[in-house]
Amino acid sequence: MSSTDADGGFRSEAERAAEQERKIQREIDAKEGRSFKPATEDDEKPMQAGAREYPVPPFPEQHLEKPGLEADLEVKPLWDAPFYKGSGKLAGKAALVTGADSGIGRAVAVLFAREGADVAIAYLNEDEDAELTKRAVEGEGRRAILISGDVADSRFAEAAVAQTVKAFGRLDVLVNNAAFQEHVNDFEDLTEEHFDRTLKTNLYGYFFMAKAAVAHMPPGSAIVMTGSVTGLMGNKDLLDYSMTKGGIHAFTRALATHLIKKGIRVNAVAPGPVWTPLNPADKDAGRTANFGGDTPMKRPAQPEEIAPAYVFLASPQTSSYITGEILPIIGGYIGG
Repeated sequence: MSSTDADGGFRSEAERAAEQERKIQREIDAKEGRSFKPATEDDEKPMQAGAREYPVPPFPEQHLEKPGLEADLEVKPLWDAPFYKGSGKLAGKAALVTGADSGIGRAVAVLFAREGADVAIAYLNEDEDAELTKRAVEGEGRRAILISGDVADSRFAEAAVAQTVKAFGRLDVLVNNAAFQEHVNDFEDLTEEHFDRTLKTNLYGYFFMAKAAVAHMPPGSAIVMTGSVTGLMGNKDLLDYSMTKGGIHAFTRALATHLIKKGIRVNAVAPGPVWTPLNPADKDAGRTANFGGDTPMKRPAQPEEIAPAYVFLASPQTSSYITGEILPIIGGYIGG
């Protein structure tokens, strides 16, 4: 077991985890030469049903180095939800959100703050992105703290919870959202190191964070997990990732039943394709350009379209009788 940094933090371990992710990515990049067939053209226009119009494919051809900085994306994800009005659904509460530096995590942190919660922003090592999330939370009039480290380390999970409770005096909502994703086209290319990293982040990380948090959460608290459509339907190129997301769904249902006696609700959101740094840091540039185009809506979701579901499942005002549920948000189902 490695020691923590001199200041008691976990930064060096976060850096090592990020380098391990980049190593796995480089191996897949080298094997493939990053060549994919482009998505087929379709005359139907992508569906727009939101408060504002959202970006549609094709996107700029980009391939990001892991863990992926939102600041590096040419088309920025929409996360600020300018038409969403808060109504005190989380007033006086404190939340800890993992993977909150960007994407869904950032959008969730901002809406939680708009609903009255203070937010601890846990992330790996994407400092620039995390700082922007912190400013956004504070811009909503709430307190925010930054916590850098690897959720796959049980000691970091315990420290993150302790720092949250120390800063805010309480912990009412845990959002398990941090994830590692890297595809393979051939089963034999899925190395033990790659498989281990996916499971450690996506399963061990969720387990460690939940275990550390529950002891501090009062009755009426909530845990919201980020699952995935891949955990419902599988994905032929994301074997390990799909396995972990299915595991998260099962963990959600089991933990929900286990924690009823403590008055803590547990639910999961299962998104389809969402425009965040996660996918451009996985797919090659050509495939990224067509990301989300194969959904019935023919575009990926933006983080602000997913975040309200987390508010709904976190707030005792809106979901007090809901626990153990998996909420898919996948842009429609393909009919027969």
